[in-house]
Amino acid sequence: MDPVLLNVFGLEIRWYGLLMVIAFICGYYILLKIRDDVSKELIEEYVFYMILGLIIGARVGEVLFYEPTYYFSNPIKIFYIWEGGLASHGALIGGIIANYLFCKKYKFSFYKMADKAVIPIAIGAVFVRIGNFINNEIIGRISDFIFSIDINGEKRHPSQLYESLKNLLIFGILLFLNKKKRRDGFIFWMFILLFGIFRFIVEFWKEGGLYFGLTNGQWLSIPVTLIGLFFMRKIYK
Repeated sequence: MDPVLLNVFGLEIRWYGLLMVIAFICGYYILLKIRDDVSKELIEEYVFYMILGLIIGARVGEVLFYEPTYYFSNPIKIFYIWEGGLASHGALIGGIIANYLFCKKYKFSFYKMADKAVIPIAIGAVFVRIGNFINNEIIGRISDFIFSIDINGEKRHPSQLYESLKNLLIFGILLFLNKKKRRDGFIFWMFILLFGIFRFIVEFWKEGGLYFGLTNGQWLSIPVTLIGLFFMRKIYK
């Protein structure tokens, strides 16, 4: 599939960019629905913080965790985010920093906004992974599995779509839990835990270099999962 949706007077409009916009719009409206006592004006400012944090964190994560040699050799490419290349582990860190800065500014507890933010983030990630699929990046391993698709003449796992479905599942779980009585931080740390576990599993179907039998994504997911487990236990201790 052509990653370019339209070409208007030499300006390329890519599917990836369109799906990113859809992700943020969906996230914004979901956040409005679950905002409780937070004003619409503050939600709009919060979304601005989160967009910056998620995009910057995701791009820095891609540069440092996955393709440092390429980007340090082609530094201008660091800014070409419409071409794809956003690391979810980096987005996670960037989002946490953005949430911290916003909550510090308005003297909110960290979890007041974090418990809300992870729900739209999960649904936004669904669209981002579809964008990865259209961009033909983060490809799966060669396989004759029933769901394998043809990529450059080779049958491969559609790992991007697996991740998209994984994010949709996480969204559904968090949305369900959000309606239940819970302690502050429960939704946030549940997201961290599910993110780490499911990402580790999906990585088995991704193409990528192995380090001691595991991919980069799996090594990054291990501490994420352990941190999630630690704080989930701490909340209910």
